[in-house]
Amino acid sequence: MEAIAVCAAQALSDGGLAVRRDALFYGRSASVFFVRFQGVAYGYLNQCAHVPTELDWVEGQFFESSGLYLMCATHGAIYLPDTGRCVGGPCRGGRLRPLVVEERDTPDGRQVFWLPDEHVIPVPISST
Repeated sequence: MEAIAVCAAQALSDGGLAVRRDALFYGRSASVFFVRFQGVAYGYLNQCAHVPTELDWVEGQFFESSGLYLMCATHGAIYLPDTGRCVGGPCRGGRLRPLVVEERDTPDGRQVFWLPDEHVIPVPISST
């Protein structure tokens, strides 16, 4: 599947707000999110490893107050931003579903791209 431009690289700051996108996960409505941690962009399915509910506190807010961990607003599960591994809470040892993310230089500047797989795909854009 073709790479999807997500945002300008500077739109993601370390420990800052995420960029969300609508997606389909095995054909069901879902969302994905993209964050930056220690200078690297990461992407995950927006679904807690404990119970399949979205993680963000408010739209785009995935990091807890220190900016070092992603946190599920519903269950309090704590995840490492660089691996998606749960290190605290009810799903310790579980993982967020990662996405393949690349940063590329383009004529419009450095951009973050999502490389969808067969199970997590962007929602098709309507032509109406």
